[in-house]
Amino acid sequence: MNYHFLGIGYLTWITFLPLIGMIVVMLIPKGNTNTVKWTALITTLLQLFIAALIWINFDPTLTGINNPNGFQYVEKFRWIDIEGFTWIGNVAIDYFVGLDGLSLPMVMLTAIISFIGVIASWNIKESLKGYFALYLMLVTGMMGVFVALDFFLFYIFWELTLLPMYFLIGIWGGPRREYAAIKFFIYTLLGSVLILLVIIGLYSSVMVVDPISGQNIHSFNMLDMMNPKNYIPDSLLSGIGTYWRSIAFIALFIGFAIKVPVFPFHTWLPDAHVEAPTAISVILAGVLLKLGGYGLLRISYSIFPDAMLKFAYPMAILGLINIIYGAFCAMAQKDFKKMIAYSSISHMGVVLLGISALNIQGITGGVLQMFNHGIVTAMLFLIVGVIYDRTHTRNMDDFGGMAKQMPIYTGITTVAFFAAIGLPGLNEFVSELLSYLGAFQTFFWIAILSTIGIVLTAAYMLGGFQKIFFGKLPVKWQSLPDINRRELVMLIPLMALVILLGILPTILIHPINATLNHFVDFVQKVGTGLAATLF
Repeated sequence: MNYHFLGIGYLTWITFLPLIGMIVVMLIPKGNTNTVKWTALITTLLQLFIAALIWINFDPTLTGINNPNGFQYVEKFRWIDIEGFTWIGNVAIDYFVGLDGLSLPMVMLTAIISFIGVIASWNIKESLKGYFALYLMLVTGMMGVFVALDFFLFYIFWELTLLPMYFLIGIWGGPRREYAAIKFFIYTLLGSVLILLVIIGLYSSVMVVDPISGQNIHSFNMLDMMNPKNYIPDSLLSGIGTYWRSIAFIALFIGFAIKVPVFPFHTWLPDAHVEAPTAISVILAGVLLKLGGYGLLRISYSIFPDAMLKFAYPMAILGLINIIYGAFCAMAQKDFKKMIAYSSISHMGVVLLGISALNIQGITGGVLQMFNHGIVTAMLFLIVGVIYDRTHTRNMDDFGGMAKQMPIYTGITTVAFFAAIGLPGLNEFVSELLSYLGAFQTFFWIAILSTIGIVLTAAYMLGGFQKIFFGKLPVKWQSLPDINRRELVMLIPLMALVILLGILPTILIHPINATLNHFVDFVQKVGTGLAATLF
């Protein structure tokens, strides 16, 4: 299935439209602040419109993963072709993008959160052109990760998210912004180096027939890397279940786990969230963390299913630690924003637990949780930003009685808090339920212990809600205005999604179900050496 506009495919438009917007922003004369803002807003709105078209025209019966014919909106052509490399032969790299049920919800999530983030950035005053230029570059990087099917291209987009986020935190962040930005940069760079080493190992181990030249060449194509028949005999990463494949899987896992983040690679996240501007916290929690979970599924699981089967149990234990540890840390916080930051660590632990189960319930729950958590946590960080803009404090002990002073704000916050708790009828309930159901089948006692996180989440969320909205209103807050129209435009669409996906989760489950069923079957069969039935 191919859809084009002006001869260019939808996936190229949705990926590079923000980059075009960035160039336009840079060309706008200094001082035209409204033009800069509206350019960024229109750019992300067009991106959201394309995402909606992709969703509407997506065929849920087709399955991708290892099947080139199962991907939709595919664009592929030779991008880089270099001859003369003696130790690895000619270098042939394709521009190869496509979409299946695994990447579809992530593309939609990125488009939604990117648009909302521009509205949340409306009050930015310092170096406005630089801010929105970096913001739009970041959006291109995130979107590119979710559509790339060439590992080299994937890595370029992965790295493209690093520098914009570093500067957006380091320049427009809070008092300790330099520390938080450098910590984020170092952690992410370490993960990127590990991923790059695995890319080199895979490239040197995979050999296919080039459809253009007819010669045998090494390949960066992810689909080629998933087929055990394409590995050179006795190469570094050939042979199901070999030692080096386990090492490569661990390296990839660490690289992606830093982004999730998984304990003990999580310590950069609270600092980055606390110091980042509101909109960047929204992007960071809503989308950037999902790059790690998506990378685990698209690359680690699909290319190294044998190692995944071997390390499923330790990964489930890490998911359990994330859930419990993140919840206890959140419970100990007085800073409203830091509480939400640690809650993200806990909720992403549910993703790791679900996808470790390697059954359809767990995988579906994990993918749904990535999307649903992205929506809910974006709401929560926007809610923090609303009250911080008015009071310039995030200490929950400084508040009290806000329910009477800001009733509309209180109502929206109530929906977001109860969604984070996992209340039935709101979106996170279904994703957490499926994740735990999958885990119960595979890791019974780990799943039992992980449900403690549900109780802890209710404790810190309700405790924080009580501190902020109940009790006596301090005299200094008695003139605070309720939520304004711009803030409603940010929050109402997210709240509508929280309710809609809680009542009708099939809206999200239906387009991804066939792909995820095939994904589970693929990992199990290839991981156990039954690849002949799939290739």
